[in-house]
Amino acid sequence: MTILNSLIAVFGTLILAFLVSIWLPGIERKFIHARIQQRVGPPISSLGIMAPIKFFFKKTIIPNSPMPNLYNVLPVISLLSCVFIFLFIMPQMYYLGALASIIAIVGLLKIEEVIYMFMGSLSKSILSVNMPFPDLAKGGKHRKATRSFLEELSSLRAFRLIAFGSFPIYIAFFVPVAIAKSIYIGDIVLYQQINGPILFTVAGAIGALVYFIGYMILLNEYPFVILKTKADVIEGPLLEYAAKYRAYVYLTRGFLMFVLASLFATLFLGIPPNIFDWKVLINIGVAILFPIAMALLSAFSPIFTFRQFYPVVAGVSILGILAIIAAFI
Repeated sequence: MTILNSLIAVFGTLILAFLVSIWLPGIERKFIHARIQQRVGPPISSLGIMAPIKFFFKKTIIPNSPMPNLYNVLPVISLLSCVFIFLFIMPQMYYLGALASIIAIVGLLKIEEVIYMFMGSLSKSILSVNMPFPDLAKGGKHRKATRSFLEELSSLRAFRLIAFGSFPIYIAFFVPVAIAKSIYIGDIVLYQQINGPILFTVAGAIGALVYFIGYMILLNEYPFVILKTKADVIEGPLLEYAAKYRAYVYLTRGFLMFVLASLFATLFLGIPPNIFDWKVLINIGVAILFPIAMALLSAFSPIFTFRQFYPVVAGVSILGILAIIAAFI
């Protein structure tokens, strides 16, 4: 394949992924949540494309933050990390070596997670409005009392997510690694082209289940919605983003849904995204199936408190470790 063909394949696949991703949040909310809850629901184009377009035309505010420019650019960094993950799982990028490996994917996905912690720590007001009184979550006049602000709660929740909640999906990544005996995406795909999809093995089936739970946790969907609990921090670290920066938040969520689904198809089915291969339809199919399955589960789920969240994540993580052990047997 010539360099020109490779460039066309990479950019064409990226554009296709973006075009599909803008419909995924609407499919999740319109056809599943709304139908189960017996309401009309939003148009399927509302969340993924119409809302970002609307926000791009709104007036940008200067957030009340110690580093407003950095605070506003964080959603862009998050979106770019998702783009790079998608690029590195394309077959045209396997020559990059270590960048096209599970280790690089984990690192980029961690960037996307850590961003939420920075969002919470750099936010210093409610909707960028200074209150006539301190917005303290706890603390007092005593000298040794620890004081914290409402905005810091979302940062603490993000830390708990990256320190513990994301274990399942990262453990699931290493099930194909254990089976293919390689950390490189190209080797994992090649193994499945020779031996068949990893999904259809015992270890692969268990790993796929663990991956899907991790998928829901990373997307902060019910019952794992720990970043945006309505009880204390509405919308969590995303609360103060407005105008075009809010648009980037919407675009990132939809694109992350497609990226994680494509990553699953690559690791467990051996089908990387490639616009020149008809199997890209399977990538699209998985990208549509995952939000539907997630919506079906979340529509009937309560919000987990930390008392329920930790045991479930621990149990799913142990299941993932068992899948890795089974992969070596």
